[in-house]
Amino acid sequence: MQRFIAFLLIVIFLPIFVFLGFLNLVYFGIPVIFTQRRAGKDSKIFTIYKYRTMLNSKDSNKSYLPDSQRITRYGNFLRLSSLDELPELFNVLKGDMAFVGSRPLLEEYLPLYSSDQAKRHNVLPGITGFAQINGRNMLSWEERFKLDVWYVENKSLWLDLKILFITFFKVFKREGIYNKSSETMPVLQGKKK
Repeated sequence: MQRFIAFLLIVIFLPIFVFLGFLNLVYFGIPVIFTQRRAGKDSKIFTIYKYRTMLNSKDSNKSYLPDSQRITRYGNFLRLSSLDELPELFNVLKGDMAFVGSRPLLEEYLPLYSSDQAKRHNVLPGITGFAQINGRNMLSWEERFKLDVWYVENKSLWLDLKILFITFFKVFKREGIYNKSSETMPVLQGKKK
């Protein structure tokens, strides 16, 4: 059912996909889509799709500049509006993601989870989730993982509908987009217990 809804939304939003793709081409060049390997259900690795929001600027050592120096005003708009996540509908269509679940994180984080935190991978990752409506990037990693595990243990259709409903209001209010210390979530520094 979710894959069918994703297909319908892709068809409905096709003009927006084309328009944003053109703007990304103008502002960032090729590629217009940011891809990254993430860990999904049962720790299976998949490629996530998002619109690019940052330049690929590097310093003299060929290392990427800090996020704050690479994000553009247009990229900031994409993040604040959450339009950068629109291509994740293709991940839902492919069956790698759901509309609601724990946000998919980097594959290199897999060895860092405690056994309890690893429960977040018992369900498909989501475009939005319980942690996203309760603080998003303003949460610490520990707080986020607690909310992810709570969602997994209490998952229901009613809860998913409630999360989707609240997500729309959070997006309009632009809450929790940026972490206090950086443009994105800081790197996870955990140790598996």
